[in-house]
Amino acid sequence: MEEKKKRPIKGIRIRTVNYGMIFISAVLYILLITATINASKEYKAMINSTDSYIDAQKLAAQIADGSNYLTEQIQLYVITLQPQYMEAYFTEANVTRRRENALEELKQYHVSSDAIQFLETALSHSNELMEREIYAIKLIAVSQKEDMDTLPEEVKKTELDTKDQNLTPEAMVEKARNLIFATSYHDTKALINGNISYFVNNAVDFTRQEQKDSFDLLKKTMSWQKVFISILFVLNLITFTMVTVLIVKPLQLYINCIKEEKRLDITGSYEFKYLALTYNDIYEVKASHEALLRHRAEHDPLTGLINRGAFEQLKQLFKVNPCPLALLIIDVDKFKLINDGYGHEVGDQILKKVAATIKDNFRAKDYPARIGGDEFAVIVTEVTEDMKSSILDKAAAINELLKNPTDGLPAVSLSIGGAFSQHGFSDDLYANADSALYIVKEQGRCGCRFYEEPQS
Repeated sequence: MEEKKKRPIKGIRIRTVNYGMIFISAVLYILLITATINASKEYKAMINSTDSYIDAQKLAAQIADGSNYLTEQIQLYVITLQPQYMEAYFTEANVTRRRENALEELKQYHVSSDAIQFLETALSHSNELMEREIYAIKLIAVSQKEDMDTLPEEVKKTELDTKDQNLTPEAMVEKARNLIFATSYHDTKALINGNISYFVNNAVDFTRQEQKDSFDLLKKTMSWQKVFISILFVLNLITFTMVTVLIVKPLQLYINCIKEEKRLDITGSYEFKYLALTYNDIYEVKASHEALLRHRAEHDPLTGLINRGAFEQLKQLFKVNPCPLALLIIDVDKFKLINDGYGHEVGDQILKKVAATIKDNFRAKDYPARIGGDEFAVIVTEVTEDMKSSILDKAAAINELLKNPTDGLPAVSLSIGGAFSQHGFSDDLYANADSALYIVKEQGRCGCRFYEEPQS
């Protein structure tokens, strides 16, 4: 006790408290400034989201313009047969590449993957039309007896169907015009425009959601600003009353702890901390004696398992808080013969060994108990009947160990009767387990059996 009293105690002084209050105020001011910065960032995020949407619209229009330009040039070419329109067509397709460039640039913007998918689909449909358009160019070139070496590579590589090769020049021109002005061509164009429209709508929804999220975060940040300002106001009031708090509050707390027979919290000024440490030293000595007495009252002194009294308390506990469980009642077979043949000292060693083996083979959340001379019980928690085989295996393993000793003690075996309950410790659970134990004994002992409801 004297050594504990000499321990250095670092009590909080009023000056220290004041420094602490200043520190807390500084932290709150920093948080307030941080919240203001975050609010500014969220506002900028809303502006950037709107700008991204505008740029995305422009790029989507660029894809549409590129596709429409290709259509315009191919239509002029198949109608007028003027090569400058074909040249303009391939300049757009291979050099200007407005569609591909716009799509690639769009991927750098903060838009949803679904929106990009719409534009990729539109570009895919546009490329499908290009195959038809290049085929039409091939038909015109063959009909006009164009020098194939001067034509673009796409046209050179395109092979005409055998049927189309046999057409007259006039029929080839007519076939090319039908390809470009056919209903299916315009249907595909409608798909392209439709996917671009879907992109724009999706981008609108995406932008609105981002703006809403930014607005919600901005609103939340402003709420935090109000909280920090309120805390700072309260903190200023607390500063003037802290000296009283350091004395009065710990005193009231200690009085309540003493009344409730609890440890004192190490709080308050230097003097109260010293008082708390001294009181707690006495309290710990008292508590350790009470814990020792309680352990002795609840546990069997020979085996260390919980005794019959604690077992009865567990039964009541599992009646009040029902859960799926199993009860095992265990008898040491022919234990009287061991006592008579080897003496009570060996008998006690056998009981210790049985208790230790049972405890080792069950889980920490199960409750093995010694409820009589050579009678044990185990409350197995959180089990259902479909886990019966696992318990039977444990029982077999326990008996195998006890029947084949390596410690010089005589071999013994256990008879085990069990019963399951889905709703905690019921009134008939013990009787059912005892009934199963009786059958095990009738059938020659050394085994485990569970109670089964009689058949109707």
